[in-house]
Amino acid sequence: MSANKSFSSETSERYSRALFEVAKESGDLENIEKSIITFKSLLKNSSELKNFFHNPTQSVGNQTLAINLLTKKLNLSITLKNFFLLLIEKRRIFFVIKILDSFLKLCSIKRGEIKASLISSKELSESELESINKELSSSMGSTIKFDYKTDQELIGGLKLQLGSFMIDASIRNKLKKFEQRMLEN
Repeated sequence: MSANKSFSSETSERYSRALFEVAKESGDLENIEKSIITFKSLLKNSSELKNFFHNPTQSVGNQTLAINLLTKKLNLSITLKNFFLLLIEKRRIFFVIKILDSFLKLCSIKRGEIKASLISSKELSESELESINKELSSSMGSTIKFDYKTDQELIGGLKLQLGSFMIDASIRNKLKKFEQRMLEN
């Protein structure tokens, strides 16, 4: 295990990679990705369900029963159902959110998408977001998928982060730099 990664991160990546490979081999990658998005949304919106799977004192039988019911309700594929049952059997179900996030990241990489974070001082219209996305995608040579937020503390402008590359064109940042220069002189 690498010194920079926690046990849960390392484990999550291994399980997500295994699911990714099985889904790819079975030709069911797109369907499983959609099911995972639905399942994650359900966990996000139901704190009871989230707590149920994160509670290590829950019995394997109860968790198995819950997965069987959810599989029927959500019409999940047999591959995904078996994967969840494996996580329960190995007592790794409490890593499920990290595993599913890692899986979705692998799917994005396979499609050639780059994840970026965009924070603006005011709400941007769909056309403005689309224009920024189009411009960056063409200059990067890959599809960019934004996590978009607004932060009025920026005063004006925006911040963009692509991996380790950060552009901060906010007025708040310019004011901080100006303040630093004044203090240095």
